[in-house]
Amino acid sequence: MNSIVVITGASSGFGALTARTLALAGHTVYAGMRETTGRNAPAVQAARDFSTEHGADLRPIELDVNSQDSVDTAVAQIEAEHGHIDVLVHNAGHMVVGPAESFTPEQLAELYDVNVLSAQRVNRAALPGMRHRGAGLVIWVSSSSVKGGTPPYLAPYFAAKAGMDSLAVSYAAELSRWGVETSIVVPGSFTSGTNHFAHAGHPADRTTEAEYETKYTGLMEQVSEKLAALAPADADVSMVSDQIARIVGLPAGQRPFRVHIDPADDGSAEVSEVADRIRREFLTRVGLGDLLAIAG
Repeated sequence: MNSIVVITGASSGFGALTARTLALAGHTVYAGMRETTGRNAPAVQAARDFSTEHGADLRPIELDVNSQDSVDTAVAQIEAEHGHIDVLVHNAGHMVVGPAESFTPEQLAELYDVNVLSAQRVNRAALPGMRHRGAGLVIWVSSSSVKGGTPPYLAPYFAAKAGMDSLAVSYAAELSRWGVETSIVVPGSFTSGTNHFAHAGHPADRTTEAEYETKYTGLMEQVSEKLAALAPADADVSMVSDQIARIVGLPAGQRPFRVHIDPADDGSAEVSEVADRIRREFLTRVGLGDLLAIAG
């Protein structure tokens, strides 16, 4: 069944790959990205070429998650063209690398903006239509860092993803009586196939960063090498996009609440299993067990 899908941060990485995978599966996919006539013009052309070559319905659209006006305009355009949005994929995000102390509070606020507040902007634009229609699916691309083993030097990113994941959990309960489903997709570390580290931000306080380097020299290189060694040789980022496509293709009411794709197995799945079980038990104990399933 064809669904109208919107993906944020779809110019590269998980977002671009997921957009293509869903389009190949027969869905109408709006690949949201900013600066479509500027920096991301090549990504726009690549998406259009892919659509033509494969006979897929992949449509790049200007959608800057840091701008409510941009988000509102994109959602209004999609709803005008199709009348509704079936699936919203929160994928936009940004990573930074370095010792936590060397980042300014303003940098942490910027990271929280793109990883957490961006989802809130898109939700406020897209959820009214889903709620009033009584149907929809919101997919949140989280991170195994939220509950798994976490190496140093990625603290601001990990903290932001934890904020996003917590927001997703609360939204799941608040949307269930409206008939809107939630699935949280949790990728682990993929050492190839994405450009997280290539595009990662760095601390503004380079003096403090240099001081830390006297005791943590080569730490990120060490972590990257170990993660690569832990992951199976066939681990590929397409595992994430394939899982998202599988979730979208499932009938309403049968989508999983949380799915892990973690080749290095950092323990996130094990911890999440306990946390999600406690969530289910608590909601049931306080008389809100119906929030664990979408309204029919």
